[in-house]
Formats: sequence, structure tokens, C-alpha cells
Amino acid sequence: MVILDHYVVGGFIASLFGFLLLYNLRRNARHRRPKIYEVNGSTAHSVDETDVVIVGAGVAGAALAYALGKDGRRVHVIERDLTQPDRIVGELLQPGGYLKLIELGLEDCLSDIDAQRVFGYALYKDGKDTILQYPLEKFSSDVSGRSFHHGRFVQKMREKAATLSNVTMEQGTVTSLIEENGTILGVNYKVKSGIENTAHAPLTIVCDGCSSNLRRKLCTPQVDVPSSFVGLILENCDLPHANHGHVVLGDPSPILFYPIGSHEIRCLVDVPGQKVPSIANGEMAKYLKSVVAPQIPPQLHDPFIAAVDKGNIKTMPNRSMPADPHPIPGAVLLGDAFNMRHPLTGGGMTVALSDIVVLRNLLRPVHGLHDSANLCKHLESFYTLRKPVASTINTLAGALYKVFCASPDPARQEMREACFDYLSLGGIFSQGPVALLSGLHPSPLSLFLHFFAVAIYGVGRLLLPFPSPRRLWLGTRLLAGASGILFPILKAEGVAQMLVPRINKGPVSL
Repeated sequence: MVILDHYVVGGFIASLFGFLLLYNLRRNARHRRPKIYEVNGSTAHSVDETDVVIVGAGVAGAALAYALGKDGRRVHVIERDLTQPDRIVGELLQPGGYLKLIELGLEDCLSDIDAQRVFGYALYKDGKDTILQYPLEKFSSDVSGRSFHHGRFVQKMREKAATLSNVTMEQGTVTSLIEENGTILGVNYKVKSGIENTAHAPLTIVCDGCSSNLRRKLCTPQVDVPSSFVGLILENCDLPHANHGHVVLGDPSPILFYPIGSHEIRCLVDVPGQKVPSIANGEMAKYLKSVVAPQIPPQLHDPFIAAVDKGNIKTMPNRSMPADPHPIPGAVLLGDAFNMRHPLTGGGMTVALSDIVVLRNLLRPVHGLHDSANLCKHLESFYTLRKPVASTINTLAGALYKVFCASPDPARQEMREACFDYLSLGGIFSQGPVALLSGLHPSPLSLFLHFFAVAIYGVGRLLLPFPSPRRLWLGTRLLAGASGILFPILKAEGVAQMLVPRINKGPVSL
């Protein structure tokens, strides 16, 4: 009996020990299991250790997550709102941006969202119009611009990034960067329930958009708001020139039209200054009908009025901010959080995707991101190597906006007229500027030469056939005005880095 009791007690102890061992093994296995977060029905997985934390999952964040995830990096993306965004900008991708999308393997994100091909622009001024075609002859037939609903495109990229097992896509609000001894180690963030979490990684990439609350730690933000866009959607109508963006050089500023679906045309009306007419009290509708409608192509007049009457009018401030980074070990800024330009030329996504290609290529030979000194050198190279493309597109956007706006100054009026007529000449006079605008040939030197060619063309028209003192004075003011437009932008963008990018210290090649 005593022996039996010993067996019972021993069996009980062995069973208890086995139960505890099994429980512990199951608990550890559960902790090792990847976390799963839903993104519109798709999922993304995380692992215990993270190589890169990405703040924001807009165009830049989602594309970057996929690019780094495909290279085997363990990526944790934290986005404030994973529902489909609804914006009136970020709807036109230039051909140069489409080429970058192909490099990143994301071109299929333009499928099944009713994206429209864009082959150039139609430019309107005082009843005249001219067609500016993208120089696509040297590219494959699928290369062109694309226009679409911004939110649909972003969701497709999020979903594609989320298919990678080493990418975590989580909804949460990042509240601060974690810094220790001058190095960024990750972020603090809150989830929807209010629980505060931390995410650690050797590299944190901040791309939380134009209203970033983290950028002040990583750059000197000098945000300018020269104007706002008023957005409408025209339905069931055709543009005068199919598959082209339309730019009306209106008074006081440009009006844009481009397709975003098979039966939808986006209209963006630029309103200078930081205040726009009130939508609520009807001032906006009155402004659009009385000031804007008489200036647009007749074919679009009635659909425009119908869109105003429908009342789905949205506004968005147009921000510009030159890149002025404070390189800090462990962190990088990207996208609109880092660098913005006037959206007139639709260059924002092209700059962001180009930056991602540069950053991805620089990180590829870096096997371990924990070597902070080596990582920091490569990040310094990023800020240098991005300059020619980014600064060319930024400078062109700022300069064109100022030239395209109406002005009571006769010299500015002459510059605006000269720009329209110069582009209307065709050949190299239009192909060169459009190659810059499209992101296909973003050359700082070409931008400089074409801008002052327009100014000299304007002066030549003033002096022929017979110069007069008044015309000489007006020509001098035209040149001075052109310099006053371009040189401040060049200074803000960094002339030396644009024209001679290799003068900076730090490695610039792999």
C-alpha cells in the first residue's frame, strides 16, 4: 500500500511537471508566432526582431516597406489610419515615377483601380492652346504617366507590402522618437485602444506626411503655403484632348484637369494665399461659377457647373518645404515629411519613389543595420545622391507656379506670355522642359538653361523689330524677374549639391 502511494504521488508530480513543461512550451511558441494585422482583408506578419521601423503607410511608406521587405529586411510599419485615404492630390504619377515604380516591382498596384494613361499636357491661355507630349519614344509602350484615385493606389501598395511575411502593418499613432546618446532607437506609439507601445529597430524611417509631428527632430522645416487647391470631380464628360492633363493659365492662377477614372475628371483650382472662400456660406460656389467657369475650355463648362452644384467640394493647402536634414544616427526622413514642392507639376510621388530606390540601393550591401557608424555613412550618401532628381523637380514646380500665375507687373506678364509661346514652338523647346517635368530627364543644368532661354526669348520679342527705351527697360526687368524667381529656389534647394553632387563629404557610391 505504501509502495502504491509512492507511485501515485510520483505520478502526480510527474504529471504536474509535464503539464507545466507543456504549458511553457506552448506559451513560448505562441510568443514566437508572428503577429497578424488586417489591412482591408489582407494580412501582414511581424517577427520578434525588427530591422526597420517605418512611420506612415502612404505612398512613400507603403512602397518603402515593400522594397525593404523584398530585400529580406524585417519591417514594422505604423500607420495612423489604415482605412482608404481620400485626398485631392497625389493622383498623377509622372512617367519618371512610373519607371521607379517598375524598379520597385510595384507597377501592378496600378491594375484594377481604373488608372488612366497620360501622354502629356494641353496648355491653355487666352483662348489659345498647345499640346506638350511626353518624350516617350525611347521607352517601352507601357511607359506613360498614370492618373487615378489616390486612395485606391495607396491601398493596393499597402496590401502588396502586407503579403510579405517579414512586414508588419499596424495601425497606431506614433507620439515620439526614442533617442539615446544621440541615436534614434525606435518610436513610442499608441494603438486605437489607447495602450502605449514601443517599437525598436536600428533604423527608423519617418514618412508620416505633410503634417508630420516628428520632422522637427530630423530637419529644419521651413514650410511655405503659397496657395490652396479646390478640388472637384467632373463626371461623364470627355477632356478636349484625351489622356492628357490640361493646364489653364487662368487669372489669378492655374486651373488643372486630368482623368482619374474612366468616367471621372479631377479639377483642381489654385487659389493664391492661405485663405479660401467659405464652402459653408456659398462663397466658394459663387467664386467658382463667376471667376473660374468663364476661363475653362467650353467643352468642360457645363460639367464644371454641375460639379459645383453637386457640392462635393474639397480644399487642401499647397505646401512647399526644401529638404534641410539634420542627419541623426538611426533615423531618416522621407516623403512629404522631408521635402515638399508645389503640386502643380505632379512631381511629389516621383520624388518619393526615386528617393526610395536610392535608399534601397544604398542599404542593400549593408548586411547588418546594427553597425551604426557604417549605416550613418550610407545615410549621408542618401541625402547627397537624391539631390539632382529631387531638386530639379522641386525647382521646376516652384518656378513654373510663379511664372504661370497672373500678375499686374508688365514684366511678369511678358514672362508668362513668353513661357507659353516658347513651349508652343515644339521640338527641343517643348521636349526639354517636358522631359524635366515628367521626371524622365531631371537635369539641373537643363532646367537652368531652359528657364533662362524662356527669359531671353521674351526679351528678344520685346526688342524686335525696333528696341525702344521702354522695351529695353521692360526686358531688363523681365531678366531680373526671372532671376528673382529661380535663384531663391536654387538657393533653398542647394545649388552646389544640385550641380556638383559629389562635392559633399561622405561616401557617394556603393
